[in-house]
Amino acid sequence: MRIYLLSSIFMLLQTLIVFGQEKIQRIEPINWWVGMKDSKLQLILYGQGVGKLTAKSPKAGFRLLKQHQVENPNYLFLDMEIAADAKSGEYPIQLFDRDKQVFSYGYQLMDRNQEQVKAQGVNASDFIYLIMPDRFANGNPKNDRVKGMREMAVNRDSMYYRHGGDLQGLIGKLDYLKDLGITAVWLTPVLTNDMPQASYHGYANTENYQVDPRFGSNQDYQNLGAELHKRGMKLVHDVVPNHVGIYHWTVMDKPFSDWLHEWPTFTQTTYKDQTIFDPYGAKEDKELMEKGWFVKTMPDMNQQNPFVVNYITQSHIWWIEFAGVDGFRIDTYPYNDLQFMANWTDRIRKEYPTFSFFGETWVPGIANQAYFLGGQQVGQSVDTKLEGVTDFQLNYAISDALKEHKDGANRLYSTLGADYLYPNPYAHVLFLDNHDKDRFFSVVGENVEKYKSAMSWLLTYRGIPQIYYGAEILMKNFNNPDGLLREDFKGGFPGDKVDKFQQTGRTAQEEDIFRHIQKLANFRKNSPVLQTGKLQHYVPIDNIYVYFRYNDSQKIMVIMNLNSEAKSISLDRFDRMIGSNSLFDLLSDKKETGGDIISLKPFETKIYKLQNK
Repeated sequence: MRIYLLSSIFMLLQTLIVFGQEKIQRIEPINWWVGMKDSKLQLILYGQGVGKLTAKSPKAGFRLLKQHQVENPNYLFLDMEIAADAKSGEYPIQLFDRDKQVFSYGYQLMDRNQEQVKAQGVNASDFIYLIMPDRFANGNPKNDRVKGMREMAVNRDSMYYRHGGDLQGLIGKLDYLKDLGITAVWLTPVLTNDMPQASYHGYANTENYQVDPRFGSNQDYQNLGAELHKRGMKLVHDVVPNHVGIYHWTVMDKPFSDWLHEWPTFTQTTYKDQTIFDPYGAKEDKELMEKGWFVKTMPDMNQQNPFVVNYITQSHIWWIEFAGVDGFRIDTYPYNDLQFMANWTDRIRKEYPTFSFFGETWVPGIANQAYFLGGQQVGQSVDTKLEGVTDFQLNYAISDALKEHKDGANRLYSTLGADYLYPNPYAHVLFLDNHDKDRFFSVVGENVEKYKSAMSWLLTYRGIPQIYYGAEILMKNFNNPDGLLREDFKGGFPGDKVDKFQQTGRTAQEEDIFRHIQKLANFRKNSPVLQTGKLQHYVPIDNIYVYFRYNDSQKIMVIMNLNSEAKSISLDRFDRMIGSNSLFDLLSDKKETGGDIISLKPFETKIYKLQNK
C-alpha cells in the first residue's frame, strides 16, 4: 500500500491540476515522513502563477512557518514544521487568491518503515560492484522505449544509444553477485535523464524524485534495496550535487536568477582542482573551477543559494528513507562548494548517524586528494566531513606497478606511505577501473598473471575494494571513447548467444579469473584481518613488494613480484612478522614447502595465511 500510494502521488503531481487560470504541476518533495529528527521541511509548489497565491496549512501537526514568493511567479516555497507528535496521514495545503480558496492538495506524511534496513553505511568489510544499469541486464524489454522522452533510440550495436538494461534485470542477477562475493552494489545514477543524447549514463538528471522509467519505477528501486538487504548486501546510491541536466525542470524555468551559476556566455570549469587550495591562486581561477559548468549540457548548481541547498539535500534524504540506501558515492566532489558539502553531510548524518559517503576525487596528487577529506589534517579552511574518497592515487600506482615500470613496487610503497595525510584511509574506495577509466585488463596488456596480481592486491590491501561490472570475466577496452568501457554484459539481454553469468558461457581463462576473484572475495568476507586488520609493508628490494595484514588472531602475508622475470626472495628479513608460523598458500590451498626462499613467476602475487606449525 505504501509503495502504491507514493506512485499515485507522483502520477497526480505529473498531471496538471487546474485552478482558475493557473495550474499546479508539481509539489516536491512528493511526500515526507513523521518522526524524522529534523522537523523542518521546505516544499516547492510549481505552476503557472502559483506564486501570486497565499498558502495555508490548516491541520494541526503540519505548520506553515513562512511562504516565499520568489522572482519567478510560477514558484511558491513553503517552510513547514512537522510536530513531534504528528501522525501519518493527509495534510491539506490550501491556496487562496485573496479570500477565495482556489486549490487544496492533501500532502502525505507517512510513517517511517521501522522494519526496513537502511543507512547501514559501507565500510572496509565490503566489496563493491559498480554497474551501469543500461548495460548490465534487461529484465523488462517493455520499458526500453518510453513514449514522450527526448531519446527514444535503443540500439545495442551503438555505444552511444541506450541498450535496455534495467533494475528488474539487475534484481535477477543478485544471486550471481552474492556468489561472486560482492557485498554492496553501486549503480551509476538511476534518476530520470530526459536528455536527447547519451541519457543512459545518468549523470545529467532532469528529475530529483523519479527513477528513469526506462530503468523501471521507484517501486523497482525500492525492491532492489529490499532484495539486496535480504541477501545481506548493501545499496550504494550515486548522487550528483554539483550539476543537473540542461532539461531539468528547474533549469527550463528557473525560480531565481541565481539558481545556477551562469555567465554572460557559456563558461566551462577549468577542471583545475588545485585552485581550490593553492595559497597563491587567483580568486578568478577558483571561481572558474567551482562555478564553471562541467559540460554544456550540465548546468552548475548554485550551492550558496539556500533554496538550492534545501532542494538538493531533501531529495537525497528522501531516497535514503524511501529506498533503504546504505551509502552515497558523490560524483565530481571537488567541483562542489565545500561548505555546502559539510553542511549537507551534517544534515544527512543527523537523520542517519551510521550512513557513509565516499567522494569521487579524480585529482593528480596525494595532497590534492587529501584536501577534500574531512578532519582538516592538511590545513583546509573547511572541514568537509567527507570520510572517504575513490582512491585515484593508488589506482595510478597499481597501474604503474604492473606496466613494467622498473620502480613499480616503490610507487605502491611510497603512495601508501602518505596515508598519514588521511584521517581514515580504510574508508577509501580502492579500484582498478570504473565507468570512466580504461578497463584494467587492457591496461596490463591482457596479461592474465598481471591481472590476477592486481586482483590479489585489491582484495588484500587497505580500504574498500570495488570492481567494475565485467571485470570478473575479463571485459576489456580503452577509454577512446568512453562508450567502449560500457559494453553489455553478455547474457544479460534477450537474444544473447553467450551467457557469461553462467560457468558454461565463460571461457577457461574467464572462469579462471572468476574463480580467483570469487575465492579471495569470499575469504575476505569472512576474514576481519583483511577488512580492519593493520597493515605493515616493507621497503621494496629488487622490485618485490611485501606487506602483511594482521590483527590479534591472524596474519596474512602478501608478496608481489612486479618484474617481468621470475624472482626469488628470502624470508629472513620478515622473521619478526612471520615468527614461528608456517606459510599456507591461500590461492593453491597448499602449505609452502620452499623453506626460507620463495620463488615467484613473472608478475606473480602470492598470498599466505600464517599458521602455527
